[in-house]
Amino acid sequence: MQWLARLFGKRKETVHRPAPVFFINTLSNNKELFIAQRLGVVTMYSCGPTVYSRAHIGNLRSYVFSDTVARVLSAAGYRVRRVINITDVGHLVGDGDRGEDKMNLGAKREHTTPEMIADRYTKVFLEDLADLHIDTDDIRFPRATEYIKEQIALAKTLEEKGFAYQLSDGLYFDTGKFQNYGRLGGLHTAKLEAGSRVSVVKGKRHPSDFVLWRTAKANDLQQWDSPWGRGNPGWHIECSAMVRSLLGQEIDIHTGGEDHIMTHHNNEIAQSEAASGRTFVHYWMHNAFLNMGNEKVSKSLGNVFDLSDVTAKGFRPLALRYFYLQAHYRTPLSFSWDALAGAASALERLQKNAKVVAEESKRVRAPSEALGRFLVAVRDDLATPQALGILWDSLKSEEYTPEEKWGLLLEADAHFGLALIPTSSTGATVKDDVPGKVRNLLSRRELARTAKDFILADRLRNEIENSGYHVDDGPDGPVLTRTTL
Repeated sequence: MQWLARLFGKRKETVHRPAPVFFINTLSNNKELFIAQRLGVVTMYSCGPTVYSRAHIGNLRSYVFSDTVARVLSAAGYRVRRVINITDVGHLVGDGDRGEDKMNLGAKREHTTPEMIADRYTKVFLEDLADLHIDTDDIRFPRATEYIKEQIALAKTLEEKGFAYQLSDGLYFDTGKFQNYGRLGGLHTAKLEAGSRVSVVKGKRHPSDFVLWRTAKANDLQQWDSPWGRGNPGWHIECSAMVRSLLGQEIDIHTGGEDHIMTHHNNEIAQSEAASGRTFVHYWMHNAFLNMGNEKVSKSLGNVFDLSDVTAKGFRPLALRYFYLQAHYRTPLSFSWDALAGAASALERLQKNAKVVAEESKRVRAPSEALGRFLVAVRDDLATPQALGILWDSLKSEEYTPEEKWGLLLEADAHFGLALIPTSSTGATVKDDVPGKVRNLLSRRELARTAKDFILADRLRNEIENSGYHVDDGPDGPVLTRTTL
């Protein structure tokens, strides 16, 4: 009669709970246990580039940082749904409510249209992400111009609720109507009003008020009809509109550079929460600046390098990724070519060590005390410098078996995205021309196979083959072969 018990009895469901992860929340300025709104699922939004020119290495630090956040959460057992916006209208020179649209500026510089500029530099941006092994499988990249209706609708809602007022040059958000405006980062209205990115506009009720919809000027190359006349959206409203449309009115994590805290992200909070009456973001996370000497890397300062400059000097893009990971994301990082050379050398040694460990362990993994410490470090607000130190010390130590070192290397590769895992029968690492997406899929498949999760491993194999590569499992590990030109 056991079959009757199985048929009618209550079955005990096993609930998978992700491992605990801690982040410093800019909103509280405290380290907090991360708790997702939905069990096992994370919604995450990252401020993307304004595609009027190529992203520089200061910009790119933000995307390696947010990718590391997503990798840590994914390895802890979460499914991460991500959005990185592409700003192709509305962002003015100086980041305020006065000046020329950056897309106009780029179009004039290259004697073309804003649409062509956006296509060109969006493509370059996505190529940079792939070269840096940023996993884009679960990321959507919406353009601001694709969500004009949603931005207008959000602005209309704010107007109807009494949070907006109209001047001759556009529709403005009334920060005086929003309680605790400027609370992100421990700022307050007086400090915000003194900020360099607050525009002085005649008729504004408060200096910190910001534009939701801008009345078109004669030289604006992008214009749309709206209830307030022909014009274009303000910079801040695109993020709120796309978050609502793609992730929901209330999300788990929002990331960006620390320069966005004072104005851009406080404005996002104000307009989003005023419209919905709900918490907009539960965990705000911001990376510190990349500096060149004593100054931050900035296009306005003219001290920028991009990824093509890095490769032109003979460095692989992953050397830059390793360079970023050597410092905590909240710590300012000073760039120099000598420092990058040191990172490149360290990465090369690490990959050579991984090749030796792969051969000695026969790619059999085992848990270790070092692995436990590594996971504690990366899950403690992304302590990547400490985690790298644990990895190096363990690889040099004779206290750990090759199998224990291999287990640590697999986890390090999943968290860091540094192509540490040899993937051919000769033990050579994946060639540089293999896309970062394929490298990451291969690394994730190795982890799934060693964990005996063969359903996931087969799904990842299919994704690799759909990307134009075939993978065979040889006696010394997987062999990757290109199947399409």
